[in-house]
Amino acid sequence: MSTLSASLPGGTWTLGDLTVTRFGYGAMQLAGPWVMGPPADRDGAIAVLREAVDLGITHIDTADAYGPRFTNQLIREALHPYPDSLHIVTKVGATRDQEGGWPPARRPEDLRRAVQENLENLGLEMLEVVNLRLGDAQGPQPGSLAEAFDTLVELQRQGLIRHLGVSNATAEQVAEAQAIAPIVCVQNMYNLARRQDDELIDELAGQGIAYVPFFPLGGFSPLQSSALTAVAFRLDATPMSVALAWLLQRSPNILLIPGTSSVAHLRENVAGAGFSLSEEDLAELDKIGR
Repeated sequence: MSTLSASLPGGTWTLGDLTVTRFGYGAMQLAGPWVMGPPADRDGAIAVLREAVDLGITHIDTADAYGPRFTNQLIREALHPYPDSLHIVTKVGATRDQEGGWPPARRPEDLRRAVQENLENLGLEMLEVVNLRLGDAQGPQPGSLAEAFDTLVELQRQGLIRHLGVSNATAEQVAEAQAIAPIVCVQNMYNLARRQDDELIDELAGQGIAYVPFFPLGGFSPLQSSALTAVAFRLDATPMSVALAWLLQRSPNILLIPGTSSVAHLRENVAGAGFSLSEEDLAELDKIGR
């Protein structure tokens, strides 16, 4: 672990046999508007990726559906050949349509193609962590993941995937996946105001499995809360910094992947997540999503 990694807020976590910084980087915002097409500022996008690595971040989250393809191709252009310490987590199970939607793509042939495209666009021979994306744009949906997850387990046996996870999943689907093969992470929507996975987070922490909240700052509609604003004002911090710091203090198995297309904003996120929240702050913030 580099000195920089050691200084990042939250320290590190182990995904299977991969040590990653708990403060990671989500690459979704590097694509064009609504995650479609190339970025308006290609050089700026490449600069953000290189800055993330320079800051000591060793966990980058992506998907070939971002763009589609553009985000993974940017990661390859900016960072390949990858440092040994850097670990890229991707996801399969959804594609993009002409309207910018995210239709499911979880048939065995869809998943095999998606894994191959991730390998090619990232310039890798093996994907270190692949999350199976379930549900739809409205959130997790009930139903068996067995056929899709079995396909990824088969690709894992072939040496194309190192570790598996699930995304946008119900607690029942997490348990179903674990009955088929080990998982190292669950990636669901969760933040100060969206607390539906509290029980799942605690269960996973007890099993040594990471929980990775997507939209940790609210997503396309940023978090709004008078309590959050009040705590931030008291700490002379931004509400978004406090929201990130709260997640890191919520549970040791939570990994952060806030996204940005700005170097300055990336640095702000890293600095802000390091705020130490008091018991009084935590109690006040805890009321927001309950």
